[in-house]
Amino acid sequence: MISIKSSREIALMKKAGDILATTFDVLEPLCIPGTTTKHLSEVAEKVIRDAGGIPEEKGYYGYPAAICASVNDVVVHGIPSSYKLKDGDIISIDIVVSYQGYMADACRTFTVGKVSQEAMRLIEVTKECFYKAMEVCKPGNRVGDISHAIQTHAEKNGYSVTRDFTGHGLGRSMHEDPSVPNFGIPGTGPILREGMTIAVEPIILQGKKESRVLKDGWTAVTCDHKLAAHYENSIVITKDGYEILTKHEEGEN
Repeated sequence: MISIKSSREIALMKKAGDILATTFDVLEPLCIPGTTTKHLSEVAEKVIRDAGGIPEEKGYYGYPAAICASVNDVVVHGIPSSYKLKDGDIISIDIVVSYQGYMADACRTFTVGKVSQEAMRLIEVTKECFYKAMEVCKPGNRVGDISHAIQTHAEKNGYSVTRDFTGHGLGRSMHEDPSVPNFGIPGTGPILREGMTIAVEPIILQGKKESRVLKDGWTAVTCDHKLAAHYENSIVITKDGYEILTKHEEGEN
């Protein structure tokens, strides 16, 4: 069942989103050669807890860290480790923060040192896919319109979209109805209504759409070992359109 949030609930989710955006501000300059992904997770956890939030990914079905840190061909759910970032890497950092019981979820793909033009283009198109989806986020449209916008822009640029992982509703839980796939048919799926809160998260693959999960049960990688990028925000459907809950009012990463 899709939950419609009250103004109070949306305000709490926005506070969680502000903590999350601040965490990205702190992490981005640390994404340099020599930094371990474990260190990024430790820093993120401190920033979140110091601000009164909870890093909800830590302990989620046994997940061991405060962030997901997905490097290069890792699609999602990369577990932070002693891996040291290298010049030319790209890293997708996915974070879920709760504040007084309400969640915000977002992801950014950051560059490490000097990356290839191909990697930069993938990151840019992935972000563009999110904003193409925002063009159809308003009451009366449908989830399939979001999915179609993401898929169309990605494929127009020569990329694939994952079929294995989707956006989703959120609020008091990390994952609520509806599912928001990155591919679909316009005019299908649940109707967008004022007060709906969803995480829209284009996950775009440089090569083929297939991925597989490693033996750790979490880390998903591209089957062809080509790059993956991920850009996500939590939004609320408003009377006239949408509002992003997981970035600061001024500026954006």
